[in-house]
Amino acid sequence: MNTSYDVRFWEIRRNASSKRPSYVARWKVGPKEKSKTFRTKALAENFMSDLRQAAKRGEAFDVATGLPESMAKPSDAGPTFFEFARSYMAARWVHSAARTRETMTYALLSLVPALVKDLPGRPDDEDLRAVLREYAFLPEKRRGELRPELKSALGWLEAASLPLADLMEPAVIRSALDAIALRFNGEPAAANTVRRKRAVLHHLLESGVELKKLPANPLHAVKWKPPKAAGTVDPRTVVNPAQARALLDAVAQVGRTRGPRMMAMFACMYYAALRPEEASGLRRQNCELPAEGWGLIVLEQARPQANKRWTNSGETHDERSLKHRAKGDTREIPIPPVLVAILRGHIAAYGTAKDGRLFRTSKGRPYSSSAYSAVWQEARRLAFTVEQVASPLAARPYDLRHAAVSLWLNAGVPPTEVAQRAGHGVEVLLRVYAKCLEGQRARANEQIAAVLQHE
Repeated sequence: MNTSYDVRFWEIRRNASSKRPSYVARWKVGPKEKSKTFRTKALAENFMSDLRQAAKRGEAFDVATGLPESMAKPSDAGPTFFEFARSYMAARWVHSAARTRETMTYALLSLVPALVKDLPGRPDDEDLRAVLREYAFLPEKRRGELRPELKSALGWLEAASLPLADLMEPAVIRSALDAIALRFNGEPAAANTVRRKRAVLHHLLESGVELKKLPANPLHAVKWKPPKAAGTVDPRTVVNPAQARALLDAVAQVGRTRGPRMMAMFACMYYAALRPEEASGLRRQNCELPAEGWGLIVLEQARPQANKRWTNSGETHDERSLKHRAKGDTREIPIPPVLVAILRGHIAAYGTAKDGRLFRTSKGRPYSSSAYSAVWQEARRLAFTVEQVASPLAARPYDLRHAAVSLWLNAGVPPTEVAQRAGHGVEVLLRVYAKCLEGQRARANEQIAAVLQHE
């Protein structure tokens, strides 16, 4: 490698020849002038900063590439980021649930179009995302015919995608982090969304290290903190028992049959703290419903909803093991007489599906999240005041589960028992529901005061 210590840096300038705003970093190594184009001025400045830091450390620069030794890539640059992302998705497909596949793809829809060279003829971002979502990240046997307008988008991506090894450059890995921090419309993404996308990027890069496509995970070399995500349940979303009963009564009033058929499903979310996908998979054989007293639900599986594109069955709901549990593991939940009566009434009125499922449409199909969410919002308008409707109170059906767990904890049920019924670990349970424990401060003050009086 022909190297030189004679390095000069020039000002960054706007690229006037590009339709999209871009900026050119310019420098000189020995007799050779070098340049590199970036989509934003900040990325160009970061790149130039890395070059200047290398020069200050006394590193030699390669005359051919213009890069210092610490940033130079081997002659075999290896796969592009797009190529490696496709192989990563293919390897993970078999062992991943539908929602996991969807989450990985959603992250890569942000990353792949961002990690490209500034080649002419760039397609619209929506076309780039469409070719990834509808074709590139699906197993070959599940791909349909690629739409003509997307063939050019696929070709452009294959030509423009940066080498995976380029992510070892701090400026490039920062551009990846910038991409996952934004929604597709350019607005800041929610903290939880950013964290999920970063987790996908991190795992992909770790896979690259494991397969010896990267010397190290470049995320470890940059200082970047993901936005803080709320890790606890907002107490404002939690309904009290009277409000919960009013909501369930209101659900039964929505529509001619849709609300009445769903009411027992929402009741399971409140009285048994079922997740929506667990309620969707509940069967008659999972329920002990005595004529009097408490009953029992023994959960065996869940039916989470995802786009048909990502499910094994090609339907919107795949059968999966319970969340955080091994395949075949079950969870027992004692249910109060009020829920026993609701379920007995539901079965008497609507029967069960051939496989014993309790909750389905009149045509036997599982409820979509959009369908039961629409019924829920109508029930809120019927049961709540205008102010309450505008508030976060029970804004989502899932908030019924939060209300159930909060009720159990505040009733004095031991956290170990609550965790077992809700399908949580005890540590996670106490952390997530910390803000929903009422009266703890007053009780603690009384206990401390009692001890102080005896001192």
